Amino acid sequence: MKVKLLRENLEKDDLKRLVTNAVHIDQFKSKMGDDADICVASFKVKGKEPANDLVAFLEKGYDFILDADVSSGEQDGGDYLVFVEMDRTKDLPGNLMKILEDITNLTEQKTDDWTFTYYRDQREQEISEEALKNTVVLTPEEYRKRYEKEDKELDQLKTAAGVDVTTKAPVNDFTESIRIAAGIK
Repeated sequence: MKVKLLRENLEKDDLKRLVTNAVHIDQFKSKMGDDADICVASFKVKGKEPANDLVAFLEKGYDFILDADVSSGEQDGGDYLVFVEMDRTKDLPGNLMKILEDITNLTEQKTDDWTFTYYRDQREQEISEEALKNTVVLTPEEYRKRYEKEDKELDQLKTAAGVDVTTKAPVNDFTESIRIAAGIK
């Protein structure tokens, strides 16, 4: 007997108690492009199907979301991560707050209950548009200025210690031509 899954749109409280009220920003690498250009926000969801439902909801509902995806494997306790990729712009805090407002309709949480952590700073903060503006790097230029020097210094330390350097070159026309000339793709 073949069973068909019935797919419906999410309604109020459909994800009640299934989405953790914390968002992690820029703690994962973008799969769509350079981290300086793209911000990755992640949410923890209890169960693969609810995570897939959240991804479908996010991808259909926002023109500013470049991509949304579910982690390939489960975390401790059967949780999955939902990754949301958006352009790094000054609109990012407002866009993220819009997403959270809509998620709260699905989870019965209040926006005031949400927290966020940003990049290398593991400090949990109450989320608000103002807190995001003050914490998250909102332009590619500022991101490069702030983090490329740190990454280069870390690579130099790894090289001096004899540890493999895993930092990847940026993807652009120049680096692609070098990869092609070297037979690397």
